Amino acid sequence: MESAAPPADRQILLPDAPASVAGVRGVVWLSPDGEIENLTLRDAARKLDRDRPPLVCFARNYFHRLDVRPFPVYDVLELIAFVRPARFVLPTPRGLAEELGLALPVSHENEAEVLLKAAHALLSELAAHPGIKAGDGDARSIVLAMQRGGWPWAAAVLAALGPAPANESRPRNVFQGLAMWKRIAEWEDRPPATPPRDMPVEPVEARAQLVRLLGGGAEERPEQAAYAGAVSAAFLPRDRAGEPRVVLADAGTGVGKTLGYIAPASVWAEKNDGVVWISTFTRNLQRQLDGELDRLYPDPDEKAAKVVIRKGRENYFCLLNYQEAVSRLRTGGTDPNGNEAVALGLMARWALASRDGDMVGGDFPAWLTGLLGRAMTVDLTDTRGECTYSACEHYGRCFVERTVRRARHARLVVANHALVMVQAALGGGDEGELPTRYVFDEGHHIFAAADGAFSADLTGYETEDLRRWLVGAEAGRKSRSRGLRARLDDLIAGDDDAAAALDEALRAARALPGPGWRQRLGGGQPVGPAEAFFAAARTQVYARESSGRNGGISYSLEAGTDQPVSGLLDVAGALEAALVRLRRPLTKLIKSLVRLMDVDADNLDTATRNRIEAIIRGLQRRGVDQLGAWADMLKALHNESPDAVIDWFSVERADGREIDVGLHRHWVDPTKPFAEAVLVPAHGVLITSATLRNSAPDKGDVPAGPDDMPGDEADGWSGAIARTGAAHLAAPPLMNAQDSPFDYAGRTRVLVVGDVDKSDIRQVGAAYRELFLAAGGGGLGLFTAINRLKGVYDQIAGPLDEAGFQLLAQHVDAMDTGTLIDIFRAEENSCLLGTDAVRDGVDIPGRSLRLIAFDRVPWPRPDILHRARRTAFGGRGYDEMLTRLKLKQAYGRLLRRATDKGVFVMLDRALPSRLLTAFPEGVQVDRLGLSEAISEIRSFLADY
Repeated sequence: MESAAPPADRQILLPDAPASVAGVRGVVWLSPDGEIENLTLRDAARKLDRDRPPLVCFARNYFHRLDVRPFPVYDVLELIAFVRPARFVLPTPRGLAEELGLALPVSHENEAEVLLKAAHALLSELAAHPGIKAGDGDARSIVLAMQRGGWPWAAAVLAALGPAPANESRPRNVFQGLAMWKRIAEWEDRPPATPPRDMPVEPVEARAQLVRLLGGGAEERPEQAAYAGAVSAAFLPRDRAGEPRVVLADAGTGVGKTLGYIAPASVWAEKNDGVVWISTFTRNLQRQLDGELDRLYPDPDEKAAKVVIRKGRENYFCLLNYQEAVSRLRTGGTDPNGNEAVALGLMARWALASRDGDMVGGDFPAWLTGLLGRAMTVDLTDTRGECTYSACEHYGRCFVERTVRRARHARLVVANHALVMVQAALGGGDEGELPTRYVFDEGHHIFAAADGAFSADLTGYETEDLRRWLVGAEAGRKSRSRGLRARLDDLIAGDDDAAAALDEALRAARALPGPGWRQRLGGGQPVGPAEAFFAAARTQVYARESSGRNGGISYSLEAGTDQPVSGLLDVAGALEAALVRLRRPLTKLIKSLVRLMDVDADNLDTATRNRIEAIIRGLQRRGVDQLGAWADMLKALHNESPDAVIDWFSVERADGREIDVGLHRHWVDPTKPFAEAVLVPAHGVLITSATLRNSAPDKGDVPAGPDDMPGDEADGWSGAIARTGAAHLAAPPLMNAQDSPFDYAGRTRVLVVGDVDKSDIRQVGAAYRELFLAAGGGGLGLFTAINRLKGVYDQIAGPLDEAGFQLLAQHVDAMDTGTLIDIFRAEENSCLLGTDAVRDGVDIPGRSLRLIAFDRVPWPRPDILHRARRTAFGGRGYDEMLTRLKLKQAYGRLLRRATDKGVFVMLDRALPSRLLTAFPEGVQVDRLGLSEAISEIRSFLADY
């Protein structure tokens, strides 16, 4: 944005406040007069003054480091969220500097100076351009509400906006300005999309489109062109129903698979007037795809019409939830002097500027949740089971409904594996007709995604949630849910049979757990058949679990369903009968609603018809289908579970308390229902990944069985076929592999350190400290347990900070994982500690990632589900396949560009040699001591 001088009637009022930056061991304090003090954390905590709050960046992290109870301060992140809403900004002084074009800081003192400069720049921008993202009146009315809530920046922002126009009426309620839903345009419904044509995509067309996407002057990558031509086979018309054109494509890092599949996908979509769904597993890849599609549609308006980022309903901002939060504030339901008004004001600014209302991985700054709390941010998303669809006064402006309709007429829809699988299982769900063409990127995650999508969980949380959805909010439960009666009464008025079925269903729902069930279970006083069953399941878990294996602090305790404890079968039978009693009237209600749509077909408007269809889908999926699955699980306790599934009991715990109890059922091979629901109905499917195939173990090392999944053949394809569901298809898939063009042997090293005791957290921490220092930062530490991660962080954060290297840590820093990865990417010499979620989300080219270290071999967790799969899929070979893939995926993060360089370290002497096939052929693997490893790292990275 071009700079401009503020009008004469506006002024920049910087707060008379010190700027402060907190490190791991000390705090920089910059006074308004320019004096700098370096304080200890304790001295800084004593110096804090509520009457003169400091100017900081990310208040939650600041107070967390000082171990002080938070209070309102001048947080520059709140200011930038107001002035530049829905913009990606790193929540650090460096991130602010980059966003605002300021000199990048090189010390904590520089960072404190950046905070003052950033505040001045933002207020100047607001004064020069007061209509940013919203009109003058909108911005002013929102600030007035935030000022009433005690926002420290309010006076400075109002001064920058200038005096109120003479014709501006004073609102009767100061919070009236938060009613931003009135300023959101309504969407317009469109006729249903016509079925796509069946024109093929020839390899030459795919390659030509790739050339156009790359543009002139792009480096020649023959592997990418070959890949684009090969995967175009997924866009050929199918010859037989139930036999889709399935292509499995393994494309090593550097091949350029993203543009490689966008090329044929976009040709097919335009040529056939159809839509291709591109499915990912991680939010990071969704964001990357969104950026890459700028090449295909450089015009933002055309891209908005043809590309949609699609997620589950629970990811989107709900206007009704927001309105009710504002109503509580206006009527005194919440403290008007608390943080609520500030949070709702910033949410209003974001919602007015947001592209699609996506709050999870979209344009919503994830760090706002850390600043403002969940209640007034991500908890305002569409709550499961509470949507009233067309009965909602905001239906015409709803972000979810707008996105669903855009997706029906788009050319490319970027979604995630879970949503694709759920929609397919529901026969289309919100989307209507199922797409005929899919691309599954990150295809190595299909097995895990299907495991979640096609499982069943009979738990206290799920059953309580169903009761709330049916009965509505009850005493002891904070919810706006009005229950099934409020959603149905006007539709079934005059239908005595439907009214009777509704009454019967609501009575039967009382058998499910009500508010306070956790306390009653803990106190041994369950109420009703469901709570009695969960109490018996809890008894079995504590009787059978082995606390010696997990030290009694596991987040999940488990027990098998064999030989139930005394009384468990009786209460299971009682619960099964109760579920059947509830299922019967719900089925009657569905029939009544179907009859209504038939009898009154000529009188129902589109909105009402959509509302009825949504209620039918909900009753079927959340009621009839779910209750049937639960009843089958309970029935199996009297006999045996089907061979295709595995059942077990669990007690979930967090922070030393129980949070859930239940019975679980997972498919032993979840790719079977995935194939039936997604692959078989499709016409063409591309499944691709950089690690689709399993690297083959040495012959003779792994016993192969008749149902062996790992794939011990030389090319690794049989394992890929099994893990993607292609093994369950009538016709075999087409397979294509393009090796990475990178020089792994010359640009990477693999070191196995043999003299660090992995069970001694002090030795492990010292090893990480020295490895990170040897690499000069840019280190990623991966852990298989959160407690070890935290132990290492406590040891090494201070020494690294003193050496000038910032240490970030999942489960320690007051930030979400995505934000931590973004900071790690931007801060070239920072280091990051994390678990599997970090490994999957990291995609960092350049020097920011030059060292990866595992604290120990990442063997699969030996739980009941894994035991069943290990038995079915080849015993030790299955364990080693999973571990090999984790190593391969982590190692693959080191080189994202040909010029990258990096070292992979395993701090576990027990790494079997046969797992070293996870690394590319020719890569040097050395087993050595820590001292030698440190020297090797320094030497190898010296010129990088």
